[in-house]
Amino acid sequence: MELFYYLVFGGLSAVVFVLEFSKSNKDRVNTSSAFNAFKNNYLVVYSLMMAGDWLQGPYVYYLYTTYGYGKGDIGQLFIAGFGSSMLFGTIVGSLADKQGRKRACVTYCITYVLSCLTKHSPQYKVLLLGRVLGGISTSLLFSAFESWLVAEHFKRGFDQQWLSLTFSKAIFLGNGLIAILSGLFGNLLVDFFNLGPVSPFDAAACILAIGMAIILSSWSENYGDPSENKDLPAQFKAAALAIAADEKIALLGAIQSLFEGSMYTFVFLWTPALSPNDEDIPHGFIFATFMLASMLGSSFASRLMARNTPRVESYMQIVFVVSSASLLLPLVSTLFVAPSEATVGGGISFIGCVQLLGFCTFESCVGIFWPSIMKMRSQYIPEEARSTIMNFFRIPLNIFVCIVLYNVDAFPITIMFGMCSIFLFVASILQRRLCVISEKPKSQDWTPLTERDADDEQQSDA
Repeated sequence: MELFYYLVFGGLSAVVFVLEFSKSNKDRVNTSSAFNAFKNNYLVVYSLMMAGDWLQGPYVYYLYTTYGYGKGDIGQLFIAGFGSSMLFGTIVGSLADKQGRKRACVTYCITYVLSCLTKHSPQYKVLLLGRVLGGISTSLLFSAFESWLVAEHFKRGFDQQWLSLTFSKAIFLGNGLIAILSGLFGNLLVDFFNLGPVSPFDAAACILAIGMAIILSSWSENYGDPSENKDLPAQFKAAALAIAADEKIALLGAIQSLFEGSMYTFVFLWTPALSPNDEDIPHGFIFATFMLASMLGSSFASRLMARNTPRVESYMQIVFVVSSASLLLPLVSTLFVAPSEATVGGGISFIGCVQLLGFCTFESCVGIFWPSIMKMRSQYIPEEARSTIMNFFRIPLNIFVCIVLYNVDAFPITIMFGMCSIFLFVASILQRRLCVISEKPKSQDWTPLTERDADDEQQSDA
């Protein structure tokens, strides 16, 4: 392994260490013992849920190839997963507001365990079923757990500022440290113990079962809409009206879709970008480096959110601009840096080194994005339809990713990165608009448009 990888990994490790152990009193928030117990319980569960997800990620594509499937068939399987998340996942996730967020979290565990079990079969239809179940699970993972946390946090009377502590620590652990450990553990199962590419999925199923047991034994239930007679179409209508009625919610949804769509596109493209001529690069080590960069971002975000200034709405404008510039590097380096002599199986090129640094910068922005968007969602999305609205946001995201997957061979990689850079710049513009309108005094509470119209009609009749 080249010295360059060690230098990047070591440099990021040093910065994360300094950030975590040099926090002053301004960077810390005094909390109660009851909140600390609540936070730690959630962090344990969330870490187990993310471990179950991260264990599978590096081996899904590889497992399909061992079953003899080509790039086209595998692409269709991935599209099925994102399509399922858009269609079935949105419906199942929205039921959390009505049927209970705890039940939705348990449903996540069950569906993902079943998805893991399907990996034992080489049959295409069984694997397709697994992708559908995985798509449903993904929607629940990114909506039900956050919805339960926010509702439970306020139900127990904790300070709103403390919610940021849980968000930043959850991302630091679940999307950083746990991701690194899961990658190393999966590598240990497959390469060291020679248990085969399906072993990480079995380990994930066991971890998810443990997390489900903790949820069943220690979590209380909470709901969104208290109405007993509101069916699913009515929930969707109420959520759509809420988005249309409040520009802040609509902006938040657009920003989330633009950023996450670019992020998932990056996941598919970073490998060919760093090894365009089949250079020999350490994929696992680079993945761990990316996760370390994400930890750096979440650690930095925790410092920002522990203070009253700058506001989340303000500093996220800069984050989106920086992320846009970082994903523009592949296009810029191709235009202005002469390509070096490529050797198949050789080491990473100079352009690859520059792009790797840019990609680490983008991952740091990802680490800042997650807790920050969580905090903004807790402020702007109404509790009555939190899970439903959050899953609404994932519809354009999944459509975007499916289109990218379907056309991944139709455009050069540099064009795809340029497109993502444009989307992120647009997100910065929308974030600027959100910052401006969020500073204005709130004129009215969130109320479904239909109710407002009815009130207006009554007043006019009078």
